[in-house]
Amino acid sequence: MPSERTEVQVRPGAESDLEALTDIYNHYVRETPITFDTAAFTPQERRPWLLSHPEDGPYRLMVAAEGGSPGNAQEILGYATSSPYRAKPAYSTSVEVTVYVAPHASGRGVGTLLYQALFKALAAEDVHRAYAGIAQPNEASERLHRRFGFRHVGTYREVGRKFGRYWDVAWYEKGL
Repeated sequence: MPSERTEVQVRPGAESDLEALTDIYNHYVRETPITFDTAAFTPQERRPWLLSHPEDGPYRLMVAAEGGSPGNAQEILGYATSSPYRAKPAYSTSVEVTVYVAPHASGRGVGTLLYQALFKALAAEDVHRAYAGIAQPNEASERLHRRFGFRHVGTYREVGRKFGRYWDVAWYEKGL
């Protein structure tokens, strides 16, 4: 009997998601230049990051999950965040956004669902601009960001070193 695919739901992140979110992030740490972190994290090390994204305000964590029934936990498929762009007060109306999707869930529209929910939540906040840094090359991420109205504003050349080589980061912005 084939398994039925359940509907993907997007909701604010919770502490109970921490292990799954850490696993998703660690995949990108270990396997890709998408993040410039170079060492995997434990869930406890990632806890302050999770707690810095409350359910309201400009710094959000949205989680895509499916399944979940009595006795079965939801499977976390990915997450999107908005975080402070820079620490200085004048930057407070700008956020940096990012999205991470579990490798087995890519190509299912999870990133789109996450950004739809994130930008809907941010619409009620005092946020003027969203920024996204995309390590190059990453055509899928560039397409996703363009679909949401981001435009390329510049590229930092060889700004990060990982896996024994230097990587460029293209910067995108979107008015909110």
